[in-house]
Parts: sequence; structure tokens; C-alpha cells
Amino acid sequence: MAGHSHWAGIKHKKGRADKERSKIFSKLSREITVAAKLGDKDPEMNHRLRSAIQAARSANMPKDNIDRAIDKSKFNDQSNFDEIRYEGFGNYKIAVIVEALTDNKNRTASKIREIFQKNGGNLGTQGSASHNFKHLGIIRIDAEQIEPDNILELAINSGADECFSNKSYHEIHCNKENIYDVKKIIEKKIKNFLTTNIEWYPLNKISLKKEQFLEAKKFLDSLEDHDDVQKVYSNLEILKQ
Repeated sequence: MAGHSHWAGIKHKKGRADKERSKIFSKLSREITVAAKLGDKDPEMNHRLRSAIQAARSANMPKDNIDRAIDKSKFNDQSNFDEIRYEGFGNYKIAVIVEALTDNKNRTASKIREIFQKNGGNLGTQGSASHNFKHLGIIRIDAEQIEPDNILELAINSGADECFSNKSYHEIHCNKENIYDVKKIIEKKIKNFLTTNIEWYPLNKISLKKEQFLEAKKFLDSLEDHDDVQKVYSNLEILKQ
């Protein structure tokens, strides 16, 4: 059964340590602030903001934190973040795309390049790795909210292209231009979403042996752990336990 990469977005794992929780909340807050800055402060009028808030709720972020992130967009002139995409190849030639929100392009580029080089990879130019991916809309819903057959029918009726299910979540794929139209129809039946994003989905995945996989995972985790990094995508096949 197909599914998204472990690194295709912010993690939503239960029982995460306080330090990891704080880092996730920080990244979610930044996305909320930027989404509110770029559009309407009312989430009903701002698709990106509504999706960011839903992701925050899925990660159990307190309402006060969400409200502060929105308020921050109204008066904090220091939160002028640029959206930057980095592309390259990691160890074992895995293709990698990194999306970041940064207030200092030089600092972030230098650190991302350093992480690539330390792990036997190379940071390339835009377009160097993205041809290994499809850029599409992906909506994820907790598996407990709806049965697979029902979500499949709902996805088809909403105009989505594909729908995959596993024990944890349902994953709906659609044209990136139509993602919010598709979601608007699904929202009539589903209230809580894990994520709603335009993502880079690998065309073909690279399978590695366990020892190699763990090395590649360490590299991808180090990218994801950087404060400026919002999302990391790769074509690494998840090693089955």
C-alpha cells in the first residue's frame, strides 16, 4: 500500500519528548504566523491558515499557542520569513527536497549545505532533485475517523485522483491547484485533518539495506531537526520492521 515518506512533513507521533514537542510547536507556530501574514486572519477565509491550525490541533498544540501565533502576525515586524526550497542528494544518492521558512537566507543555506556535506551528500540548485518527485496536493485523515471504503468514495466524489489507507491514516492525492476545493467537499463529512499540504511525492523510491537505511535516516532527521526547516521530502523507501 502506498503512503507518504516518513519525512514528508512534520511528525505526528504520540508520546514525543518535551524537547521534540517544543520544536514541533515552534515550527507549527511559524507556519501559522506566516500564513496569517500572507492572507486573511480569519481561517475560514484563508485556506493555508486553516490547514496550519488543523495541523497544530492534530499535534495537540494548546489553543493559546495558536492564538498567539496568529496575533504575532499582526504586529511583529521581525517575523519576515522567506520561503526557501533547497534540493540535493544525500548519502546513497537519495534525492532530497527541503522546505524552510527563514529570516536569514545566508545562515540557513550555510547550515543546510553543511548538513548535506557532513553526511556525504551535496546541495544542488533548484531543479537538481525535484524531477524525481511529483508536486501534488496531499490530505491526511486519522484512520479512526472514517472507514477505508467510505473515505475512498468520498475522495472520488470530491475530485481527488487517488486514496490510500493504512492502520494509522488515510492519504488522499489530488492536483495541487485543486487541493482546497477537494478539501472543502471532504470537510462536509470530516472535521479533523492531520495535514493538508502541497508536497513533493517521490516518483520512485530507493530501497536500502538496514545499516544504510539507518545512516540515511540519521541524515534526514538532522535536516528535519534544524529550526528553520519546515518539511523534508526524500525518495527513500521506509524500511519495514
